[in-house]
This record gives sequence, C-alpha cells and structure tokens, in this order.
Amino acid sequence: MTQDEIFMRKALDEAQKALAAGEVPIGAVIVAQDKVIGRGHNLTETLHDVTAHAEMQAITAATEYLGGKYLTDCTLYVTVEPCVMCAGAIGWSQLSRIVYGASDPKRGYQTYAPRAFHPKTQVLTGVLEAECAQLMKSFFKQKR
Repeated sequence: MTQDEIFMRKALDEAQKALAAGEVPIGAVIVAQDKVIGRGHNLTETLHDVTAHAEMQAITAATEYLGGKYLTDCTLYVTVEPCVMCAGAIGWSQLSRIVYGASDPKRGYQTYAPRAFHPKTQVLTGVLEAECAQLMKSFFKQKR
C-alpha cells in the first residue's frame, strides 16, 4: 500500500463518521511530515452550516495545530473532489498538495474554478477512487 493510500484510508474513516451521523459521507485529513495534523468530515446537517464541509473542518484543525493560517508543505487527502468553496479555502491556505479519490463532475472545482488552487499546488486524483465513489453512490441511492 502506498503512502497516499494509507492516508486516503484515514480520510475514508472520516467519511464513515459522516455517514454514521447521516451526513454526506466525505472525509478529509491533512498531513505534514507523515503525521495527520487535521481531520474532518461533513458536518453541514449537524451544525446547520453549509460551509461545514470536510475540507473546511480539516483546514481549521490543521491551522490550529500549526498556529498559523498557511499550510505550505502539507497534503490534503479528501475522498471526493473539492467544491468551489473548499477549493478557494485550499488556495488561500496554500496547501502544497491535494489528493482526492472520486471526481465530482456536478459540483467539483474542476468544472467551475479549475485554477482556484495556488499555482504551485500539486494535484493527484483517483486514489482509492472506486471505494470513495461507492460510498457516495450508496449514500445517495439510500436517500432516493
């Protein structure tokens, strides 16, 4: 198993927490020097807050951990492609690397704001894509 898969599994663990709480099952972790420094999962229903996405929770936790607003030299692992709002926050926080599992052609940043990230940010897609996508498909199938 690669390092990226190991940390994506941790993001999937967060997504499972969201699922258990009746939230859209998206999870995220932020890693610095091979250590998780921030984690989050969707809390929009729980907090009655449309901005309480997994990435936003993880960014807040990581910046609190580091004591600063920039996350240079950090990697965000998230189970689903970030939305435009999260992409903006990722760009402002200057995350060095983004790794996500499943694409989101309806709401993902690539459709609406493909240049939202910092110009030096590296992006890797498709890590554990099938598992990340299946979690979302199952959730929405159950809702319908």
